[in-house]
Amino acid sequence: MSVSKSKSGWLALLHQIPAKPPYLRVKVWRRLQAIGAVPLKNAVHVLPLGAERETAFRELRDEIVSSGGEAILIEARLMLGLSDSELRGLFDAARDADYEELAQSARNLLDTGPVTGTEIERLQKRLAEVEALDFFGAHGRQAAEAALRELDAKRYAHPDVSRSDAADTPDSASLTNRIWVTRRGVHVDRIACAWLIRRFIDPQATFKFVDGKSYAAEHRELRFDMADAEFTHEGDRCSFETLILRAGLDEDEALVAIGEMIHELDIGDGKFARPETTGLGAMLSGVCASTDEDLERIAKASDALEQFHAFFSSRRPK
Repeated sequence: MSVSKSKSGWLALLHQIPAKPPYLRVKVWRRLQAIGAVPLKNAVHVLPLGAERETAFRELRDEIVSSGGEAILIEARLMLGLSDSELRGLFDAARDADYEELAQSARNLLDTGPVTGTEIERLQKRLAEVEALDFFGAHGRQAAEAALRELDAKRYAHPDVSRSDAADTPDSASLTNRIWVTRRGVHVDRIACAWLIRRFIDPQATFKFVDGKSYAAEHRELRFDMADAEFTHEGDRCSFETLILRAGLDEDEALVAIGEMIHELDIGDGKFARPETTGLGAMLSGVCASTDEDLERIAKASDALEQFHAFFSSRRPK
């Protein structure tokens, strides 16, 4: 049948999914979620009339039929006795749930940190996806957008208080055989800093992970990427860049290149545009997703960072 192109009304997909293959039911459910359809009953899903939405429903209908199921697509003015406002309410409720999930994710990052460009871009991408399915303007959109604006602003005002002077920073000769302290739950900047410390600054370094954003250092301890730390954000530099500079490693062009990528992933201010940054970000995200153990994250990422260092070193003029 051909669904007419009237400006109001609803599209309904009625379907029966076969028991096998077992993954088909989950696949169909995910597709319905992705196009923003709401369920009226288990076998009936609805979308507002529209050419793109009709195309999406038709493609899903054809896939169900080709997999041995049954599906028909119909146009309706009233749906199971529900008024238009009641149907719109179902769509708004679904999008409000999505917006609330986004806002909560942003609030969690504001509370726990760190706020990195990669994480913000992920939430912004998700917000755009939800907005594309917000057919009637759900009220939760404003709260989600406000939470992401606040989160975006915070990445430029790093939660770890930046230092403006180096009066009490140890010189490079006193950076060995130390206990290096940072916040628990290491991410991009802290993972890279730990690799840099162990690889180039203090081969005998031990690491200590603490809760909270500030910590009073004890004997032989040096802090990094946290409030009042000996090594943290300075000006527009991330902590990794600060360590490179303070440890006198800034003549190593490969380390500087890695620092530019860490800067972009951690701060995301567009200062550098290295094409390798996306790959490094994906690798670090995968490491963090694979384990919650800080030392394990550092160990897993160190091999990859070594490879990046070798890659950039090989590009130096001979």
